[in-house]
Amino acid sequence: MSSWLHPALFFFLGSLLLPFFQGKARKALLLLIPALAIIAVAMAEQGIYGQYRFLNVDGVFGRVDKLSLIFAWVFTIMAFLGALYSLHREESGHHIAGFLYVGSSLGAIFAGDYFTLFIFWEIMAFSSVFLIWYRRTKNALDAGFRYLLVHVFGGLLFFTGMMLTYYKTGSFAFNSIAPGNAGLAEYLILWGFALNAAVLPLHAWLPDAYPEATVEGAVFLCAFTTKTAVYVLARGFAGFEVLAIMGTAMTVFGVCYAVIENDIRRVLAYHIISQVGYMVAGIGIGTHLALNGAAAHAFAHILYKALLFMGAGAVLFMTGTAKLTQLGGLYRTMPLTMIFYIVGAVSIAGFPLFSGFVSKSMIVAAAHQEGRLWLMNFLNLAGIGTFLSVGLKVTYFAFFGKGEPVAAKEPPANMLWAMGITSLLCLVIGVYPDALYVLLPFASDYRPYNLHHLSEALQILSFTGLVFFLLLAKLSPEEKINLDVDYFYRKAVWHFLRFDDKVIAVFDNLWGELYRTLGLRALFKSADLSYGFDRQVIDGIVDGSAASTMDLGSTVRRLQTGRIQTYIALSLIIFFVVVLLFAVI
Repeated sequence: MSSWLHPALFFFLGSLLLPFFQGKARKALLLLIPALAIIAVAMAEQGIYGQYRFLNVDGVFGRVDKLSLIFAWVFTIMAFLGALYSLHREESGHHIAGFLYVGSSLGAIFAGDYFTLFIFWEIMAFSSVFLIWYRRTKNALDAGFRYLLVHVFGGLLFFTGMMLTYYKTGSFAFNSIAPGNAGLAEYLILWGFALNAAVLPLHAWLPDAYPEATVEGAVFLCAFTTKTAVYVLARGFAGFEVLAIMGTAMTVFGVCYAVIENDIRRVLAYHIISQVGYMVAGIGIGTHLALNGAAAHAFAHILYKALLFMGAGAVLFMTGTAKLTQLGGLYRTMPLTMIFYIVGAVSIAGFPLFSGFVSKSMIVAAAHQEGRLWLMNFLNLAGIGTFLSVGLKVTYFAFFGKGEPVAAKEPPANMLWAMGITSLLCLVIGVYPDALYVLLPFASDYRPYNLHHLSEALQILSFTGLVFFLLLAKLSPEEKINLDVDYFYRKAVWHFLRFDDKVIAVFDNLWGELYRTLGLRALFKSADLSYGFDRQVIDGIVDGSAASTMDLGSTVRRLQTGRIQTYIALSLIIFFVVVLLFAVI
């Protein structure tokens, strides 16, 4: 078997070398690392590489096949484009976080077992959060903490399912799971993956965090986390009906919120949910055509969504705002940015000759082929909302709106070059789809350019354009806050802490008395059982508007030993009760 060089190695080594380079040398290194990774992917041959044994567990660092390779191709290409777009940024830490994020994403898609996957899965979460925090605003800090907490929760779901699988089978092997053979362990893993894919109702972290990231960080974030989740779902859970249903719901839910949003990056964030919904639905359908469509759409989506975030980021970078109510007339001062943004917009809308047309239609065709007409109709309905919001609303009000023209100019040359190359790739894939189809995991004779598909797409797009101009006044952006499902779990946290204050404190006192009675107080000298939460911090965690969530660290440090002991004791009691119930059942 021939040797294989893991492309993630370049990014991990590059992250170590970056602090020692400055100026033009650092910029050259930023481009060289992803270029070398692209070459490594191009030279990779299918096979199993990097097998190891650790603590009596068999692991695999490199499962190289057509499914992992198509994601590796687009990940490394996107890493190059993202690095080019970020060349003007001075902080080495930001670039290091980006490289660790890309490297761990590549590690995840090549992992051949759950243990290896989990390692890279967690590195992804903890490296990507710095792309939010580096914006250094209060909203970014708060959103970053919430992002991290949610992803830690998803990681715990994955970890629990992984350990239950090992207990049941004695192996961490990560293979395709038949829907009929799935039990508690498999569904815990599924929902751990689904959280990263922003599957409803586990999605609110995405529009909460991505709009608060740095201009450059958002370009990376939109490309890797959700698409890594799409890969692992396709690898392990193809054919699960719940994914077909929830994926279809995602497509419509995302566009409904996107239509009413005011901030361009929030519009695009909700459209990630919608577009990933197509991929999740394709995985749920589970046929070869549907899985090909999910992989193809992931590839196309990474490029055009990055292009859209590049355009929105350029507007934010040059004007200081991404709110449609504060923009207008940018076609005069930022014509190139406008053109590149429009290329991304027509690509996501599925215009003929652009990438979205040749990828999204595969999933719709697979639904039709399987007789899933309701699913097909909802996917087409979501296409209307996509063009309405991203293609028409944002383009009109940001670049052609009648508001006061915003003083601006084109962004730095590296940002324009990144947008230009990405635009070219969207066009090449749309004009010559076989360049993408040859990379798909299964052989396919699907041809997107047929009379039925062309007429259907043109009718949908023409109808959407007519509706937009008829309802232009109703679609005008407004300054407002749109509540999402995170409202409910934030309220739930607030009520839990109120419950904790009144009820759990009783157990604190009982636990403290027990320690004092047994004469163990001397052993726990710091066992001050007083209530340790700052109410302002609690409010900040709940609504993100009071004290900064950064205070969470100091709050946790002030959490007294007695309270921690109480939580441990109650958790152990609950755990043993659950175990006994399972044993009895």
